[in-house]
Amino acid sequence: MDRQAILEELKKVLIPYTENKQLLEGITEDTDLLKDLKINSANLVDVIIDAESKYDIEIDMDAAERMVNVGTCIDVIQEKMKR
Repeated sequence: MDRQAILEELKKVLIPYTENKQLLEGITEDTDLLKDLKINSANLVDVIIDAESKYDIEIDMDAAERMVNVGTCIDVIQEKMKR
């Protein structure tokens, strides 16, 4: 799965946790989940759980800590899908 396809699917995962849905329209790999999308840190755990379910992967604590922006989320998802 390429980065753009993962980005499009990741947007769907982020919808329930983003108060201002318009912010999702312009996300890029540099978009910060906490600062730009205003997802609170407690919901970040839910995002990770939903991503695990969506992509049938397991995200360990080290990888989860890296998932602060969209680009690193895509990196982690791609890494885990290769295993």
